Amino acid sequence: MDDVEVRHLPGDLPQLFDGGAGDGAAGRTLSVPLPDGDLVWPDPGYPQRQFLMRPAFWLSDDPVGGGVWARFRTEHPRSGLWPLLMDETDQPWAAGQIAPEPVAEVGNYQPHAFMYEVWADWAEQADGDHDDLAPFGRHCPGPAPAGVPVDDPDAVADRHARALAARGLSLGLVAVDRGADALAAVGWQGALNHNEWTAPLAAVLRGWEDRFGARVIGLGFNTLELSVAAPPVTTRHAVHVAAEHWAFCPDILFQGPGTLAGYAEEIRGKTNWSFWWD
Repeated sequence: MDDVEVRHLPGDLPQLFDGGAGDGAAGRTLSVPLPDGDLVWPDPGYPQRQFLMRPAFWLSDDPVGGGVWARFRTEHPRSGLWPLLMDETDQPWAAGQIAPEPVAEVGNYQPHAFMYEVWADWAEQADGDHDDLAPFGRHCPGPAPAGVPVDDPDAVADRHARALAARGLSLGLVAVDRGADALAAVGWQGALNHNEWTAPLAAVLRGWEDRFGARVIGLGFNTLELSVAAPPVTTRHAVHVAAEHWAFCPDILFQGPGTLAGYAEEIRGKTNWSFWWD
């Protein structure tokens, strides 16, 4: 496509809004070239399919550079489309093995309540062994205080996108007001073995957007990549944030350093967070 200004959403992108009718795309614009790609519909065999009478997201045919992600990120306030760098190494997204959830459901969950529930379930099954989660043990500390920004969140996101794009990732576009909601909207199931529903995880991400300047950059079959503009910089704060990460993704601890203190040193001052679920 020629590099010319587009004053409307091109191609089939309007179908991502308002049940596929495209009415919600009125007034939305996109002034950067759209790579070749196509819409991705959820598998009709998934039970959540009944909630979505439109495609889940748009996906480029080929990998894109990080600069492309950044240009679409800049367009998000006008286009309503949040960009994702999508890893198809383990499973092709175009296969449609996704189960979108209504984004409206995300607001029904509170991050602190999700954290306390995960912690209580773990404490019940831990049989008195709480060393992994020292210094908190059985007692959930709740969400950590907000971090202090080290840079502009958009600038940090663009830099991390450029680094991730070197892996050869496709561009996804999803119709959401904020990047955190993309997990529910695209029907990502990477944490299925940990949590049946994605909306609570999206609620946690909303909290990280607000407190740590986090931005959702990339998704894989069971991976998630975030940029972070206000990371914890002290050991005490990092341990508290590590507790949140554990509740969100237990595998980062149990298949990683093994303790909150060890993991906290990995994330202290780091401007990107990576998660992986077994």
